[in-house]
Amino acid sequence: MALSFSYGGQAVLEGVMMRGPRSRAVAVRTFSGRVHVEVIPGTPWHTRSRLYRWPVVRGIVGFAETLAIGVEALLLSANLSEDPGDHLDKREAVLAVALAMVLVIGLFILLPTVLVPVIGRAFGMAPHLVEGGLRVLILTGYLAAISRMREVRRVLEYHGAEHQVIHAWEHGRPLEVAEVRQFALLHPRCGTSFLVMVALLSVLLFSFFGWPSLWQRILLRLSLLPVVAGLSYEVIRWAGRSRSPWVQALVWPGLQLQKLTTRPPDDGQVQVAVTALQAVIPQR
Repeated sequence: MALSFSYGGQAVLEGVMMRGPRSRAVAVRTFSGRVHVEVIPGTPWHTRSRLYRWPVVRGIVGFAETLAIGVEALLLSANLSEDPGDHLDKREAVLAVALAMVLVIGLFILLPTVLVPVIGRAFGMAPHLVEGGLRVLILTGYLAAISRMREVRRVLEYHGAEHQVIHAWEHGRPLEVAEVRQFALLHPRCGTSFLVMVALLSVLLFSFFGWPSLWQRILLRLSLLPVVAGLSYEVIRWAGRSRSPWVQALVWPGLQLQKLTTRPPDDGQVQVAVTALQAVIPQR
């Protein structure tokens, strides 16, 4: 099925957010048990300027947009899924995401380069390869740890439902629970695959700048993070449209890591994901 727009989304608290060409929607199983849908009009950021459509720049803009609407969707889902008396305000949501970003940058970007001198001397390996390997190991360990948490498991199930619904749409199948459940939980255009691609491409990009002092390495990695994110976004976007064996080999590590970030959903969770996607598909 030829598609002019790549639909996608993310799992949220007791629901799924989907993005379409003209709007985005958050579908949530509320405290009362019904499915509530909020539709927010708006076109993707990269369509709003010619500059934003340039490769890599488009990736940086897309990454920033994903963070912004992700905060919005999480705030909305938290307030819809919980007891009406327990509301989360925007300031609390932004603070939580900011702290999470600091943790991510500290764990996955800075910690590996700090540990390299010790690990590298022990194994006699090239420092950039050691750094990249540490980054993947830390990411894998972190995802394995949180995937065992009971509260997180529900989100992982909605994540699986989101992928299955996108697969069904891209294969031209009816958006019905029985049809959707036939599809895989893994999808090449996934945030998990994006994180793995960041780890892999950072090895290549950072290697061009040698191995300066610790503080120079930290500043270099922080300043190049948007570029690495932009390149990774472009690769994942390309991988979602290509069936080349070389491309599939490139995204294979990310697909394997998705086995930690997705879980089989139940029928009710699939229905929530279907509702979210249907809300953003333009009516002819």
